Amino acid sequence: MKDLTDQEASDRSIDDQPSGTKHLVGEGGLALQSRTGGSVAFGVRYMDGRRVLAVEIAGKDRGALRPADGENLAIAARTARDKRIPLVCFVTSSGAAIQEGIGAVHGWGTAAREFVANSGIIPTIFCVTGPTVSGPALLLGLADLVVMVDDTYAFVSGPTMVRQFTGEDLSNEGLGGTSMHAGTSGVAHFTVSDRDEADDLITELLGYLPDHTDMAPAGWPCTDPVDRLTPEAGDLVPDTPTGSYDVRDVLASVVDDGHLLEPRSSWATNLVTAFATIGGRPVGLVANQPQSVAGTLDISASQKGGRFVAFCDAFNLPLVTFVDTSGFYPGKDLEWRGMIRYGAQMAFAYARATVPRVCVTLRKSYGGAYIVMDSRYMGNDLMLAWPSAEIAVMGAKGAVEILHRKANEEERARLVNAYEDRLLNPYIAAERGSVDRIIEPAATRSELVAALDVLSGKRERLPRRRHDNTPL
Repeated sequence: MKDLTDQEASDRSIDDQPSGTKHLVGEGGLALQSRTGGSVAFGVRYMDGRRVLAVEIAGKDRGALRPADGENLAIAARTARDKRIPLVCFVTSSGAAIQEGIGAVHGWGTAAREFVANSGIIPTIFCVTGPTVSGPALLLGLADLVVMVDDTYAFVSGPTMVRQFTGEDLSNEGLGGTSMHAGTSGVAHFTVSDRDEADDLITELLGYLPDHTDMAPAGWPCTDPVDRLTPEAGDLVPDTPTGSYDVRDVLASVVDDGHLLEPRSSWATNLVTAFATIGGRPVGLVANQPQSVAGTLDISASQKGGRFVAFCDAFNLPLVTFVDTSGFYPGKDLEWRGMIRYGAQMAFAYARATVPRVCVTLRKSYGGAYIVMDSRYMGNDLMLAWPSAEIAVMGAKGAVEILHRKANEEERARLVNAYEDRLLNPYIAAERGSVDRIIEPAATRSELVAALDVLSGKRERLPRRRHDNTPL
């Protein structure tokens, strides 16, 4: 057999590498493990000046993972943690290499353990660049943020298995496509049209995040005046308690240059989560969305909010919460599916968060949802309220129907008015210490800038323990 020249060997080695390797390091980067002939390559890469540990999972056999590939993944995750830099993985994989036997699955397990060890220490971002199946798909669930390129898909069990076990006939797209994961499962935080757009989005995401948990996010240049008035924020909220509006317009009026980066925008739409800057300071925003099921909280919204709050707390992003909710969404289906457990996730995440936390009540804030949306009694640092805020156990009509069941219509109307005048205003809450200050909507931006400046030096330590026991 003819021996390969050095150049031919080099070309053969390159051909065996993941198809996305050309994206791996770029100018100024360093390939650490890129010529092992498998489906995994990684190296240090610069994304708009930010140093990251970039991993490419792709290549021959549709990115099937051999035992050595699992070990390489584990080394990449451990290297990122040791160097304290973000881990960014681009994945196309058909799962474990069947011909390698159980060893391939063991390699995946080794990698998963290292990814878990990174949780809360360094940001972990996954980008799905092609079909991602079985074990590698489960890695998406361990990531902090997931980006999916259009026309890709991800699932644990494919259409053939689904058809054999359930009789349902689904396409790859129908079972695990980008639109499904963006709107139904919540796996995809963002969807993009191609790899270049994915790179741009990940670069922007990194701009809101520190390299690791012991750093604060870097500030952004800010030309938007910090004392800019926001009268339009108040004008957006209808006078009637049941009127609808898009809370994102309120958020955009308050943040720098009106720019929001909203993960999971199509999933659990009754709660908005977003990255933004206020006075040049990166923050995480959480807000009820009256346009969707009247801004009530359900299982998906509780999961979405709890996960986002925990992520912001892990990476030192101050939290600003905007409240307009009449409570938890009622229904047998939600209760049977575990509304109690999932609703507790929001309370749990806020209660253990140690970053600066400011809450603004815009309109309604009733019952248990009032408590879990970062109320004073969940330990926030500053509780603000607009004059339109209604903070109570429930709305006037519901309270009168419970307390005065035998009253006629005329008496009920009078009692509702009396209840609203006496209890449904922020001044009663302020008297009782539940609200720190009542502010005009036009002053919201300047108040938040001032609060975040004061709280920037906040330091809070949790009691030493092995770990907490998050409700799941």
